Amino acid sequence: MESSLEPHIVSCATVAEELRRLGVEESRLTVLEFGLHVYPEELKKRLQQAIDEVPGDCDILLGYGLCSYATVGLHSDSHRLVVPLIDDCIALFLGSREEHRRLQAQEPGTYFLTKGWVEAQEGALVEYARIRDRYGEERALKVARVMFGNYTRIALIDTGNYRLEDYREFARAMASFLGLRFEEIGGSNRMLLAMLDGDWHDEFLVVEAGEKISLDPFK
Repeated sequence: MESSLEPHIVSCATVAEELRRLGVEESRLTVLEFGLHVYPEELKKRLQQAIDEVPGDCDILLGYGLCSYATVGLHSDSHRLVVPLIDDCIALFLGSREEHRRLQAQEPGTYFLTKGWVEAQEGALVEYARIRDRYGEERALKVARVMFGNYTRIALIDTGNYRLEDYREFARAMASFLGLRFEEIGGSNRMLLAMLDGDWHDEFLVVEAGEKISLDPFK
């Protein structure tokens, strides 16, 4: 049964940055830190907790994709859940799962950045500084380049929701530091707007109250 209340959104910090720019009020957002992606089981636990804490009978939109299976098994006894059928949130910034997969096939070694992702790199910088202080600059640089060893370029996505020049310098510096090519690519709000507008057709999974998010629709 469709709710008459505005949906509540449980989102990672990177997606929340875009949603705010699209006019979503803070009262409708539950934001989880970006770093949880590194720990899928902890992310799953925190997502379920966030879902359980949403009051009322509104729908809950998840600003996540499959995200290393962290969304599989999530459920609510009193809310309908809506989740984009995507592998991770990069597809939300590019406008579709198809566009994300097309770009990945075109150049598999792409590390995508957005405003939220640039700001989330602060954790990586803290870790780099810790390694540098303990083992020296040369070893820290080797560790960083090994971590990004499978990447060939840094791609900064322009979703049109913020001043790209505020983040271009960091993205360029990151690419230079890691010895990767830097490019800017166009993004799209299409999928985020569809989610907010209730246009939940083939690209979204709608899970009724009492049911669990299943893996099959993501395949």
